[in-house]
Amino acid sequence: MANFFKFEKGKLKKNHSKNHLSDKSKEQEKDNQKNNHVEDWEKELAKSKDYKKTFYFNQKSGKKFIFTFISTLVDEKILDNNILPSLLEDEFHKIDDVKKILPVDNVVISSNTDDISKKLLEGYIMLTIDGDTSEFAFIASQKQVARSVTSPEIEFSVVGPKVAFVESIEQNMNMIRRRLPVKELIAEEFMVGKLSQTNVMVLYIEGITNKEIINTVKQRIDDIEKDEIADSSYFTQIISDNGNSPFPQLLDTERPDRVAASLAEGKIVILVDGSPHALIGPTSLTEFFNSFEDYFLNWILASFIRMIRLFAVIFSIMITPMYVALTSYHYELIPKDLLSTLIISRRVVPFPPILEALFLEITIELLREAGARLPTKVGQTIGIVGGIVIGTASVEAGLTSNVLLIFIALSALASFTTPVYQMSNTIRLLRFPFLIMADKWGLLGITIALCFLLIHLLRLTSLGFPFMEPIFPLRIRDFRDALFRLPFKSQANRPQFLRTDDSNRFSREKASRKKDIDE
Repeated sequence: MANFFKFEKGKLKKNHSKNHLSDKSKEQEKDNQKNNHVEDWEKELAKSKDYKKTFYFNQKSGKKFIFTFISTLVDEKILDNNILPSLLEDEFHKIDDVKKILPVDNVVISSNTDDISKKLLEGYIMLTIDGDTSEFAFIASQKQVARSVTSPEIEFSVVGPKVAFVESIEQNMNMIRRRLPVKELIAEEFMVGKLSQTNVMVLYIEGITNKEIINTVKQRIDDIEKDEIADSSYFTQIISDNGNSPFPQLLDTERPDRVAASLAEGKIVILVDGSPHALIGPTSLTEFFNSFEDYFLNWILASFIRMIRLFAVIFSIMITPMYVALTSYHYELIPKDLLSTLIISRRVVPFPPILEALFLEITIELLREAGARLPTKVGQTIGIVGGIVIGTASVEAGLTSNVLLIFIALSALASFTTPVYQMSNTIRLLRFPFLIMADKWGLLGITIALCFLLIHLLRLTSLGFPFMEPIFPLRIRDFRDALFRLPFKSQANRPQFLRTDDSNRFSREKASRKKDIDE
């Protein structure tokens, strides 16, 4: 029995030593795999000119340490002034000690080699101790390349703040947080794009914004399959309900004050790193004709200006097709005094009204596009001089009538009253289908085109919410800030169609109460 137990003990000891050796071999194999992985990404990044690897020596600890970074992403002043002096003067023996001696807040200790390329490309400096590749220290030292805050260029306002977003998402978040300094303002981060890894922020106010909107936006962003995201305009096309519609279904803005107001209403905002614009949703058709400057004016003036904009949009789309329809099919609808003027103006024009109208419309579009693409000073000159010269020459040459030239100029001028650039482009496009239908069937063709347009708008949605609200479905309460704007005291509730968790903005009774002069 004794021999048997000795044998068993010896067997156990032998097996234990075998297990111990196998554990060591596994650890060694892991270290070899890690070293091979490190060598692989080093070879890949070393092909770039801005890849840097520098060696230093700490005399107190006798340790050689290595800095690895991408020079174009790192602010080397932070390295020279804050990081390097501490590592040369203070004693340290392992990576964990580095976190204690560095005067930098964001220091990440990691042993995962998959983090290396990601962190380096985010602007971190990787610190390693020579001979020890088990752990790495990633030190935040990103180079901030951003322009200063300027005035809005597209949504310029005479009254109100003169601040616009920039390309840095951190600066844009700062401007929003300063206007809404509440803990309920939530910012969720997403990385979108297989190659670009673009930082995207989704903003909303917890307790106000409908959770259905939040979940819809988050799901659509998660489902994006694209290699590169360059601007917030990509999201307008990718996550919109109908990507084939010429109408924008998310409101694009460059104003932080408009974003803050939309968040307070219960809407959701999307910020994209590298883009000076924010996207607001859900939105409705009437919002694209409302300028945020309307809220800085008296409600009577603001309502009057909104009505002018709506009239200008209808005039811009309809005036040229109406001219083609009346001069081609419906002479009897033209007053006699005006009819004689039209006959005289078209007496020497050899083309039918549709060709005459298309010639001038395309000329205006060419001038507008040329003015937008050329440098500012040259573009303004081309627009003014080109319009006068070409318009005058075409009338004198008998290619167009002077009456139509006036209509086309007024139509182009009216289209500029739309505050949102994306919607003004849509209005420019809509004139051409109406022109073709007017040439085919006159006023009947215009009516048919208008019916198709209304059907499309009635079916359109923004993040699942009706695009024609408050007209359809009818929401009488939401008309207080749609086609016209009522006083602030009458807007005590948030928009009804958003179905917010908290529909009350403030107490209507307190807002309506007038204090006596003696109180």
